[in-house]
Amino acid sequence: MSFINYSSREINCKIVYYGPGLCGKTTNLQYIYNRTSPTAKGKMISLATETERTLFFDFLPLSLGEIRGFKTRFHLYTVPGQVFYDASRKLILKGVDGVVFVADSQIERMEANLESLENLRYNLQEQGYDLDKIPYVIQYNKRDLPNVASVEELKSLLNPSDVVPDFEASAPNGMGVFDTLKAVAKLVLTELKRGR
Repeated sequence: MSFINYSSREINCKIVYYGPGLCGKTTNLQYIYNRTSPTAKGKMISLATETERTLFFDFLPLSLGEIRGFKTRFHLYTVPGQVFYDASRKLILKGVDGVVFVADSQIERMEANLESLENLRYNLQEQGYDLDKIPYVIQYNKRDLPNVASVEELKSLLNPSDVVPDFEASAPNGMGVFDTLKAVAKLVLTELKRGR
């Protein structure tokens, strides 16, 4: 969970963007990074391979105010989408404070979304987390494409109880990107204020 650095009076929180390959996780972080003040962000590290756009993680510290005199800093990560990199996914989920599940809205990606969500739940359980009990939001990305499932279909598949905050998005043009980030950050801060 969150790491408190008493000497710098900072609370560091980790938010992980999870989802199937090429669903827009990296694009979300790039959009946020490009539109965040240089004074509020650190360096973004992106590692790419021939088969996967993000092999390990994107790292973006974002300062978002104070709690009890401590500055809060958010570290945003993406996981690799391909199942082949499951060990990397597990490693990146260690110490997570909040999760954004990025779903690909394209009809042909529905099964990949389900598989990735089940994998997220399983990987969290392996580390003692419960997806239903940690700060968690869903983003329905790629809404700007022509062959997308309806939001109702996506909800019935990925958010059937409708208790998880969810957002429509188009990461390249920024639609829903900051709404998603603000929602998960607010949930993480609420948990921090509870003093967990």
